[in-house]
Amino acid sequence: QVQLVESGGGLVQAGGSLRLSCAASGIIFRIYTVGWFRQAPGKQRELVATVTGDGSTRYADSMKGRFTISRDSAKNTVDLQMNSLKPEDTAVYYCNAELGRFTYWGLGTQVTVSS
Repeated sequence: QVQLVESGGGLVQAGGSLRLSCAASGIIFRIYTVGWFRQAPGKQRELVATVTGDGSTRYADSMKGRFTISRDSAKNTVDLQMNSLKPEDTAVYYCNAELGRFTYWGLGTQVTVSS
């Protein structure tokens, strides 16, 4: 059974930082393209950043320079370092793992940025 589990969310003031982590079980995580997505209340889920199996990264324009996605091989996780957080970053953040026709989602972790 495949499971993706997000952690690291919470409440932070504007300008602060959080580090999210996505851990997987049941798949060879390192070969999957892993992405972080987010969904704010009343809005569609949107891409935050992705990292491929070979380490290539991609970011949504509004996150470039503030967010960094990375793989931690030792912990077998994909992390999202979020700096200079803004109230509009408030959302549930989801981890996604994709390989070909296989795609898996975590249940999400809440990030709330207060002004």
